[in-house]
Amino acid sequence: MKGVVFNLLEQAVTTAHGEDVWADLLDDAELDGAYTSLGSYPDAEMLALVAVASKHLNLPAPAVLRWFGRSAMPMLAERYSQFFKGHTSARGFILSVNDIIHPEVRKLYSGAGCPYFHFSNDPDGRLMIGYQSDRQLCHLAHGFVEGAADQFNETIELEHISCMQDGASVCRMAVHWFQ
Repeated sequence: MKGVVFNLLEQAVTTAHGEDVWADLLDDAELDGAYTSLGSYPDAEMLALVAVASKHLNLPAPAVLRWFGRSAMPMLAERYSQFFKGHTSARGFILSVNDIIHPEVRKLYSGAGCPYFHFSNDPDGRLMIGYQSDRQLCHLAHGFVEGAADQFNETIELEHISCMQDGASVCRMAVHWFQ
């Protein structure tokens, strides 16, 4: 996993809970925390940080990942404003992930292993999102979607319909926008 993701997690934790909590998480996970944005680090290190954060915050790991994704979106908008330009809604932004955002991420961060998303609309207007990644961080993607809605001042409800962590071949989410 690219170091920029660890940098975002560090920023999210220190902003919400302070530098001491970040240091505690690193100690409890037995990690040194020296992450450079362009570096690549084992996925196991992120999973270890999520596991210890789960204990520290008394939240299940999926909730920690959703919180992280949602918290990271304003940081991403600040660091990578070019990805947000031209979008007037979270739906449009989300739909650009495969074709615009992830190709640019791969240019910026060589070797980045980005997930792939499948999109469709169901008859009631919900955006159906299929998530595929060997990392199985669908709850992080869930948080990113919520964060995108926040970024565009929109209200959504996201339903996690199926999950790879429960044996499904792909994670499926349904997003309903409230007007």
